[in-house]
Amino acid sequence: MNSLLLRIYHRLPPAGRSLAASFHGRRLSSWRYGPETDRLVAEAQEREHWSASKWNAWREERLAYVLHRAATRVPYYREQWSQRRRRGDSASWERLDNWPVLEKRVVRGHPEAFRSEDSDLRDLGIERTSGTSGTPLKIWWSRSTTRAWFALLEARWRRWNGVSRRERWAILGGQLVTPVHQQSPPFWVWNAPMRQLYLSSFHVSSRNVADYIGALSRYDITYLVGYSSSLHVLAREILGSGKAAPRMRVAITNAETLQDTQHAAISKAFGCPVRETYGMAEAVAAASECGYGRMHVWPEVGILEFLNRNSGEFNRSGELICTGLLNADMPLIRYAVGDTGSLPHAERPCPCGRTLPEIAKIHGRSDDMLLTRDGRKIFWLNPIFYGLPVEEAQIIQDRVDRIRLRYTPSPGFSEQSLREIVSRLHDRLGAVQIQTERLEQIPREANGKFRAFVCNVPANESDD
Repeated sequence: MNSLLLRIYHRLPPAGRSLAASFHGRRLSSWRYGPETDRLVAEAQEREHWSASKWNAWREERLAYVLHRAATRVPYYREQWSQRRRRGDSASWERLDNWPVLEKRVVRGHPEAFRSEDSDLRDLGIERTSGTSGTPLKIWWSRSTTRAWFALLEARWRRWNGVSRRERWAILGGQLVTPVHQQSPPFWVWNAPMRQLYLSSFHVSSRNVADYIGALSRYDITYLVGYSSSLHVLAREILGSGKAAPRMRVAITNAETLQDTQHAAISKAFGCPVRETYGMAEAVAAASECGYGRMHVWPEVGILEFLNRNSGEFNRSGELICTGLLNADMPLIRYAVGDTGSLPHAERPCPCGRTLPEIAKIHGRSDDMLLTRDGRKIFWLNPIFYGLPVEEAQIIQDRVDRIRLRYTPSPGFSEQSLREIVSRLHDRLGAVQIQTERLEQIPREANGKFRAFVCNVPANESDD
């Protein structure tokens, strides 16, 4: 949502915001779910018990289709293979190991080149994500791909944990559902078509914790979904307040790696199991945790490889290189998602009875949370870059009232683009000084990466 629309939305009374959220929710629901959804969920559950040989046959057939479509219908890959042929390279595109690693910056710079030419644009929606590195991405999903994805979420996020999308649930995410400067509740909106209470991540504090607890009770919420860090902050405030929160059936974390301390606090605050999940808007890999604490990969979504960048070899651990099987309208082949992971040391049946393969650990990027003068902790600022020509960016907080914005522009970046980013930052952080710094590249750390958000402020300084 651009700043103008956001300001119009924020001028609405609370009931008007919930009405707007419900209108948007009805549109989202019709895009994500249809008459085939229950069948898709049942089929996903049935596949969870397939034998390894059956999975291999299915994936080989699907991979062959995706690779052929990519090589012949997707401009970027077709030109890549044409150049290889002109150089005398006769390698077959039918073998995955003949494809090079695809870097995220290439997709970010030329997203249209990865869209299949025979896709119907009228049936494609756009998912925008900046990822955790602050680098914007634009991904096309068809309606059928979207419904297949959300059927998998229903089967393996919700049904594994005894809940469904038809129950009342709450999400703690990064949307600005309430103006940051608002001092009194409600700090949420009710999305009626999706039975979703969307809680603001930007207002969680000791002063407001009773309001959040009250909202969970009034709306009769049965389970939670949210970023690991945001659920953890709310859990800590609840535990610190001495107040009792409604017991949840499950808390499902996404977007970030779940730390042991976070798991313990969330479970204690809400009296429920906590389940970790993994996925991304590019839809090239996904996994979810079963009731026995083991992370199961979703084979329908993609093929996972692990690259050791130093040796250039693929092993059982390293950087995640993923080939998407679900989204054939924008196929990403051997795509470096930017996370690292590893396979289990030994394969062994899971007590849950599912035969889905496992991943031992996914080490997602973890970024610092920013602090505000009134004690809030801000942990999801990626949307400030959505839709803007920014190659990469980093936000550094040196004091609670001062931050540094470092950015590398893409073609088309202008003073208006910079003003829009600054405006979005003020929308989320309030009255802070913002120093901007234009760079050719964000300085990397020893591991070759950079953190999108860096907080150099002692935690107790936010209470001054």
